[in-house]
Amino acid sequence: MIAQQDFMIVSVLLFCIGLFIIVSKKNAIQILIGIELMLNAAILNLVAFGKFDRANNGGQVFALFAIVLAAATTAVALAIILNVYRRYKTINPDKINQLRD
Repeated sequence: MIAQQDFMIVSVLLFCIGLFIIVSKKNAIQILIGIELMLNAAILNLVAFGKFDRANNGGQVFALFAIVLAAATTAVALAIILNVYRRYKTINPDKINQLRD
């Protein structure tokens, strides 16, 4: 039987890996991947708590909304990254120092 602590350990590992990627990478797409890992850790927590609470399915429902929100956020972020690359020819956030004309 899988205990709730196992899900929590995996979730903490995912969150820490995502945080490390965000702090250490200089590429906008890699930073976006780190954010997605952190969101997946939060979604795993929601599903884990919902699984062990038999009377309430709120965790799974909220996780479903979080997945839809993450997909929409990723689509918008990729569109922004493509427009920034088209204008500045780089996706390194440190080299983009001017966001308006």
